[in-house]
Amino acid sequence: MTTGASTPPPLTRPRRSRLRTALPLAVAAWLVLEIWLLTVVAEAAGGFTVFLLLLAGLVLGSVVIKRAGRRAFRNLNEALQSGTAPSSGGGSGLLMLGGLLLMLPGLISDVAGLLLLVPPVQKALGRYTERTVERRLRRTAPGSLGDVFQQARIYRPDGKVVQGEVIRDTPADPPREQYPPLNR
Repeated sequence: MTTGASTPPPLTRPRRSRLRTALPLAVAAWLVLEIWLLTVVAEAAGGFTVFLLLLAGLVLGSVVIKRAGRRAFRNLNEALQSGTAPSSGGGSGLLMLGGLLLMLPGLISDVAGLLLLVPPVQKALGRYTERTVERRLRRTAPGSLGDVFQQARIYRPDGKVVQGEVIRDTPADPPREQYPPLNR
């Protein structure tokens, strides 16, 4: 039966990026490799030795995170408040990432975490990360990071996208009593 109204085109899903497709597969392969390597080492050296290795990684990782954590968060917080790139916070952040990788159970993550504790690797990876972040920031539209979170998109039923901006109007002094008064 034809009513004369045109039917809307079928909704097509946006294409997934390569990263969104490959990341779950990479994580699954990493987990399988970690489990396989743990079983190989357990057969060769014994289960208690593997347990001690994992426990040592957990303790060392927690010490590294505790030592570098406060410094990294303080540097990152100062950099975000001033609107600049963190200058010395990258090394602390990489130390924290190395500690986290040490805390994760598995030998491959332990090796990656130990590599991140080596200062030349930290410097090289920090420079690479800083260049990549600066390059991406230059490509983005002008505005601060806070402006990105204030953007809003409203999807209308007809499929059109209405872009807008969220403006929060907060009063200087909050009201002292509730209007209307709440009675129980």
